[in-house]
Amino acid sequence: MIEKRKHIVEFRDLFFGSGESDALVLDCGKKLRSVNIRYETYGELNTSGTNAILVLHALTGDAHVSGWHTEADRKPGWWNDMIGPGKPIDTNRYYVVCSNVIGGCSGSTGPRSVNPDTGKLYNMDFPVITIADMVRAQHRLMQHLGIKCWLSIIGGSMGGMQALEWATSFPELMESVIPIATTPRLSPQSIAFDWVGREAILTDNNWKNGNYQDNIPENGLATARMLAHITYLSDESMRQKFGRNLQESESYSFDFKRDFAVESYLQYQGQRFVERFDANSYLYISRAMDYFDISAKAGGDLARAFKQVSCPFLVISFSSDWLFPTTQSIDLVKALLKNRIDVSFCEIESSYGHDAFLLEIDVLGKMISDFLRNRLEAVNGR
Repeated sequence: MIEKRKHIVEFRDLFFGSGESDALVLDCGKKLRSVNIRYETYGELNTSGTNAILVLHALTGDAHVSGWHTEADRKPGWWNDMIGPGKPIDTNRYYVVCSNVIGGCSGSTGPRSVNPDTGKLYNMDFPVITIADMVRAQHRLMQHLGIKCWLSIIGGSMGGMQALEWATSFPELMESVIPIATTPRLSPQSIAFDWVGREAILTDNNWKNGNYQDNIPENGLATARMLAHITYLSDESMRQKFGRNLQESESYSFDFKRDFAVESYLQYQGQRFVERFDANSYLYISRAMDYFDISAKAGGDLARAFKQVSCPFLVISFSSDWLFPTTQSIDLVKALLKNRIDVSFCEIESSYGHDAFLLEIDVLGKMISDFLRNRLEAVNGR
């Protein structure tokens, strides 16, 4: 409770695009007007403006990266062990910004927002978005906050994709990049998993072409979450946590109810997800990940995509991550080295799978803390 009282945070909103001239132009060719970006900040921007860090969330994350909104909250922000006073990303030293992506359902404009042209919910009239669209919206936030250059841009999983998009779209606006457990382009296997998850939602009778009201497509969304959650774990972590343990009895039920502990766990994860996430947002954000290929802007040449980049990188992968395996991080490292970019790379040994970027705080935190301290000293020493 002591930490809660010290680390209560409030969300903020940035509204823009009320007029045609400042609407957000999207990759699909459409414009998004009356845009809201929900964000949170931690710490204070120093007088020289050199200590700002942008933290980017994964597929189902949000702007609430650390601390509590109220003392009654059950859980803190999603990276609370990493960010805060005295923590690896020390908010006594750094000014940390995190925003909810457009297309999301946690305050930023998305498919369940009101369409200013109709006065009704967008639902499936919401334009298809890309990772680059998310980054362009975040750039608007950067301008609003008066930040001239990020000390670092940090992201895990889909957050890492956004970090790479920032580096190639706005290479002059950052002093360093830390992509974690991510990929420079989504693999066919990952696209396949996303497709099956979306099909679960689209074939739920309650989805109603995206126009659901009180009866939301719970079964489809829960199934999509269960499928995705399997990819976030590893075989070893599931063996250690569940084995073949039975959940509710000492023998098989000889029917199709949940027998195993791992089945009960996945069902719980699906139910909890339905309580906090929107089905249409899941469709849009997962599609944005499918389209992500940082080499596409350079004709498929990954190295050439980073030709304008000059800042140092810290690239981190995890040994048991089979969703975004180390080989994909190595592809990124090779592309950066071809451009003579200063790159530090580490594969952290972990049994947690893809979720390791949220859980391996001791090792990950030390690496990030040291890297950021060195970058801040270098920038302030110029």
